[in-house]
Amino acid sequence: MAGRRGLALLGGVVVALAALATPAVAAGGSDLPVPYGFSAAITAEAAAPNSDPPGSNDWSCRPSEEHPEPVVLVHGLVASKTTNWQTMSPLLKNNGYCVYALTYGVPAPDVFPQNQIGGLLPMEQSAREFDAFVSRVLDATGASKVDLVGHSEGTIMPEYWLQFLGGAARTDKYVAVTPLYQGTLTKPLPTAAFADALGVREPASAVVGPACGSCPQFVAGSPYVKRMNAQPGGPAVPGVTYTTVMTRYDELVVPYTSGRLDALNATNIVVQDGCGVDLSDHLSIISTARTGQIILNALDPAEAEAPPCLPSLPALGNKVLPPLI
Repeated sequence: MAGRRGLALLGGVVVALAALATPAVAAGGSDLPVPYGFSAAITAEAAAPNSDPPGSNDWSCRPSEEHPEPVVLVHGLVASKTTNWQTMSPLLKNNGYCVYALTYGVPAPDVFPQNQIGGLLPMEQSAREFDAFVSRVLDATGASKVDLVGHSEGTIMPEYWLQFLGGAARTDKYVAVTPLYQGTLTKPLPTAAFADALGVREPASAVVGPACGSCPQFVAGSPYVKRMNAQPGGPAVPGVTYTTVMTRYDELVVPYTSGRLDALNATNIVVQDGCGVDLSDHLSIISTARTGQIILNALDPAEAEAPPCLPSLPALGNKVLPPLI
């Protein structure tokens, strides 16, 4: 029996590795390849730092009747538009969306390589950058609202924009991948734990303030998290349709259910529900075919399809294989 279990485990590993070895494909025969794996982000950053992800930032794009809202992609902490969106940007473009991505929250001076690491400024400052970018998108496209797709910090930073900078009136749908509306425990952020000991959780200037003004704001119970949850409905802003996408193997959002929204205008999805071979963690979840289809379904429910169930490994993600179930 032990031998059989070992062979089964080995077979699962081989299938997963085969999935990672499969080349990128173009969704639906469209022009842009969609790489289902995080390695594409490393390659893109090495080849063309600070470049637009494929399919994004075409300022001549005009939204179609089928997809009237342009989609704005909002990266996570220490990421950028280049590293965060190599999978989802071409996927959305191939499906008929006008797609836009920015790098925000870069402390001065804005020089290489420092300008490749975003999300470090206090989130209130980043939200103002974001506000200006969305205004540019709306002006260029002629649309009245945008849809948002955010990952990690890109799920909670825009909440400030939605609640305090007029963003709710300019947003239709909001897809949040690995959100942390209730913050995260201090375990993934030892500097935040040290800040607690000093009684300076936010802004925690004695610890990480100069280097990462946003970091203490992620901690559960921080003034920023409390402010985002202060309204009667919590973070779920009325008038915006939310879809939250979580993974049980999130090593940075602890507990992963911090991303759950208990609101009538919110749908909560855990990628492992109905797909036990999806081992996506905080990083790899944004480069899988399953997450991609969930995002497409959230943006266009009328054309929803069953998300594929494919092997996905922590940090690496997956490539395209026939569904296992």
